[in-house]
Amino acid sequence: MRRGFLLSLVLVVLSGLVPFAGTAAAAPAVCPDAVVPPPPVDTSEQPPPGVASPAPLPVPKAAVGGARMGECGVVYPSGAAVPPDTTAASWVLQDLETGEVLAAKNPHARQRPASLIKTLLALVVIRDLKPDQVIVPTVEDASQECTCVGLVAGGRYTVDLLLHGLLMHSGNDVAHAFATALGGVPATVGKMNELAAELGATDTRAATPSGLDGPGMSASAYDMSLIFNYAMKQPEFADSIATRAVQIPAQPGKPAFSIVNDNKLLGTYNGFLGGKTGFTDDARHTYVGGAEQNGRRVAVVLMRAENRPTPVVNQAKALLDYGFALARSNASPVGHLVSPVVSEETAGSTSDVAGVSDAGAAAGEKDPFGVTGWILTLVVAVIIVAGFVIGHHRKKGQGPQAY
Repeated sequence: MRRGFLLSLVLVVLSGLVPFAGTAAAAPAVCPDAVVPPPPVDTSEQPPPGVASPAPLPVPKAAVGGARMGECGVVYPSGAAVPPDTTAASWVLQDLETGEVLAAKNPHARQRPASLIKTLLALVVIRDLKPDQVIVPTVEDASQECTCVGLVAGGRYTVDLLLHGLLMHSGNDVAHAFATALGGVPATVGKMNELAAELGATDTRAATPSGLDGPGMSASAYDMSLIFNYAMKQPEFADSIATRAVQIPAQPGKPAFSIVNDNKLLGTYNGFLGGKTGFTDDARHTYVGGAEQNGRRVAVVLMRAENRPTPVVNQAKALLDYGFALARSNASPVGHLVSPVVSEETAGSTSDVAGVSDAGAAAGEKDPFGVTGWILTLVVAVIIVAGFVIGHHRKKGQGPQAY
């Protein structure tokens, strides 16, 4: 009877483990645009003749930033008010200090970043070029598809001045001039993608330095939030996006002129720290911006938004208001931004940002032993214990044994 009871116990344990094993192996939900952005509307992403289109970026097995970052649709804290409606296909609200994700919508949906990718270019520039270094634009640099600052081929501009032009006025001519100074467009795009990987941005692949659409271009609201969070720790970046106007000095054949920050929330939204806008026909409108109120710093990213019926900056403003309300209520975050593995020396930053990234774990790196291994170990342990107990009872029934 005891033997039957113990064998039944083993079977109960095994039957209880089978659903557990199945749950662990369950595939995550497939959300819209999980693998690639929506189809392009023009030919800007066609590769040159004879060159294959890049394969889609791998999709992590587990959502980077926490389980709720893998949910589809709007994600917000239990019991909190419903977020305001927007035209954006995806968005993320973050706490700039803690890296907590306050709320989101399709955070890992892969979209095109448009000029938001200039944030990543700016980080490469800050790392690799000195602020007072002089750049002399080429004819090709000065002839880019605009939006442009208006650089003069053969003119002389400091890196610091051009960084302001890149971020305040989204100059595509500036982006190309930086790429030339960094070793050419392919080398610069490679550096941007290397940095994205170091930051843990698994949805991001730059195809151009400026954000003009190109083969394989991809990002997500989560990734752009991660990149913006890191960028705001760099004083050169934070200063540039907070500048309202800057003077471009006279160059041969062109008098001095001023450029004004094109972010309409600067100076109009309480505590606004600055941000970046973007647009292409394929990407639609993209936006990132942050603000500080009552000691809390909140930032928002919107991807694939439309300017009608409400301007994108007003949609961003409504989300920032919602983010500050969540911060004040101490609502539980719905996710977190992974820690970058960019070293102090590599980044050229004055902030202490070195650390171990949890991007790999969040992306589904497995325990070497594995779930199955632990299950089998537990089963074997139960069987051994059962066998020991059965043997012990046998011995009691048989009396002393001869050895």
